Amino acid sequence: MSRVAVVTGGTRGIGAAISKALAADGYKVAAVYAGNDAAAEAFRAETGVSVYKWDVGDADACAEGLARVAADLGPVDILVNNAGITRDGMFHRMKFDQWREVMRTNLDSMFTMTRPLIDGMRERGFGRVINISSINGQKGQMGQANYSAAKAGVIGFTKALAQENAAKGVTVNCICPGYIDTDMVAAVPEEALKKIIATIPTGRLGKAEEVGDLVAFLASDKAAFFTGAVHTVNGGQYIGNG
Repeated sequence: MSRVAVVTGGTRGIGAAISKALAADGYKVAAVYAGNDAAAEAFRAETGVSVYKWDVGDADACAEGLARVAADLGPVDILVNNAGITRDGMFHRMKFDQWREVMRTNLDSMFTMTRPLIDGMRERGFGRVINISSINGQKGQMGQANYSAAKAGVIGFTKALAQENAAKGVTVNCICPGYIDTDMVAAVPEEALKKIIATIPTGRLGKAEEVGDLVAFLASDKAAFFTGAVHTVNGGQYIGNG
């Protein structure tokens, strides 16, 4: 029987590439999205991947949504916490709503999505939790105190959860993408983008598929000895210990 994977933010950008990579490897994928119905429907039509709509920052919505996925597809063995938003601004001008919205989606979702699934993974003796952080959670970024703090929290969450669940056959890993060629990065003005690329030793933006392929590996049986790790996909732009 094919294992079931849930990917949050799974119908666009990096999340779409992750969903496609897992589907190509034979997983039954549930791609979760928050608001763009047209994009989600186009993704479903293109890939045949099941799509589900709920707010990953809402604990009740996550519990109900994950129950629907389990009823439709089967018990969830792979969770990819990919959903994220930005509400950028210099901290001395930042409003609490900008802070709270980012924390709710980017960090609270680690709890609201993972907590309903972890017991089942432990009981079945198999699970993969793969959390998508960011290069800016490792090095920080001016104008992103909220985002950087949330993504740094994802790294800490990963390391703690990995230690708690390794003996139960559940691995927990983190991926920190750098600048990836998605619609979000494409919206950066051309001159600013040139300056960004100049700081990347490989001389190019990353591809969403490169993140998707790493997720597919970490979800596989081949990655059973990988846990608590922070994997960078940034072309050498930042080299650190996580």
